[in-house]
Amino acid sequence: MANIRMTVNGRQVSGVCDDRTLLVHFIRENLGLTGTHVGCDTTQCGACVVDMDGQSVKSCSILAAQAAGSTITTIEGLAQNGDLHPVQEAFKAHHGLQCGFCTPGMVMTAVDMIRRHGGNLDEETVRAELEGNICRCTGYHNIVKAILAAAAEMGGSRQAAE
Repeated sequence: MANIRMTVNGRQVSGVCDDRTLLVHFIRENLGLTGTHVGCDTTQCGACVVDMDGQSVKSCSILAAQAAGSTITTIEGLAQNGDLHPVQEAFKAHHGLQCGFCTPGMVMTAVDMIRRHGGNLDEETVRAELEGNICRCTGYHNIVKAILAAAAEMGGSRQAAE
């Protein structure tokens, strides 16, 4: 058994789990943060994307023990003081979701994308960067539109998942 300590959404957390527990399961089961979804457990769908130490990662590909000591931001940690993050607002305004299953991973991927590229995003770049995220509903058009709108609104500030 592993005793895990990390910072999640600005809070120090700890828990005990089996050594082979994936980070996504630790987040969902030990911490009760169910916004991070389990879609495939094989890193192909992107529903489990979180920010770990400033980088977008698929939490189904990392053991919780490997993330010990890290700073994690999940979809629940993006909104601040009741206000949605600009990427969340853009997904809402531009209808970048349908069933919602892929949305947390898409939003977290978009936050990372904007942090890295700032306002210098174009449709081709967004589509290429979304390659590891699967949406079975939307055809990606509104997701891409939402990400471009968020990047423009954020003004290239490279605002991180805070």
